[in-house]
Amino acid sequence: MNFKAFFSNIFILINISLLLLSGCNNDVKKAENPNSSPEIESISYLALGDSYTIGTGINPEQSWPYQLRDSLQTLDIPLQKTDIIAVNGWTTADLQNGINEAKPDSAYDLVSLLIGVNNQYQGMDIDFYRKEFRELLEQAITFANSDADRIFVISIPNYGVTPFAESRNPDEILQEIETYNDIAEKIAAEYNIPIVNITSISELAAKDSTLLASDELHPSAKMYAMWVEKMLPTVTQIIQP
Repeated sequence: MNFKAFFSNIFILINISLLLLSGCNNDVKKAENPNSSPEIESISYLALGDSYTIGTGINPEQSWPYQLRDSLQTLDIPLQKTDIIAVNGWTTADLQNGINEAKPDSAYDLVSLLIGVNNQYQGMDIDFYRKEFRELLEQAITFANSDADRIFVISIPNYGVTPFAESRNPDEILQEIETYNDIAEKIAAEYNIPIVNITSISELAAKDSTLLASDELHPSAKMYAMWVEKMLPTVTQIIQP
């Protein structure tokens, strides 16, 4: 009897058995967690906007884009970079000019747009907003590899409830902001882009001063945290379709 060949065959059979067992274990793990998904690679995010996007009146690191970044990271969704193109007081036309100067690339995984309050505040023709918001939304799409599924819009807050606006006809401010938000929602719907409505959250500042920054106009970090909580389901759906 060839003992060398005999033991060689046994060794081969043992290895085959171990491989089969390993495969069975993997199948069991998949069966136990059928909804498991692969790890998400680092993503890049671009926020387009105005004072509400840069967090005027508070530490910029407490603005909602950075709070969104931090919240996603706690969900094991790492952001490779968070870029912001926004300046206090910008209208839609100003944002367009700022984008042209910044020249962002076209490979972002996530892009947001929040703009229009300064068009309203300055009493500009509403048709300018209608035209330029559409153009900005189309630009946002190009920054996301021409993928509209990577975009989300945020509604304009109602600053009419703040002490800053007490002598500026709060009812009229609300009506005009509602008109702006309706325009944004309808245009976004044409591209199947979701809009996160944070306007009702902004109105909580009427009875809670802690939701405002020291300028008594812009949101505090506390309010921005509430915005982020509202937008997280939309954002995670974009990232994890």
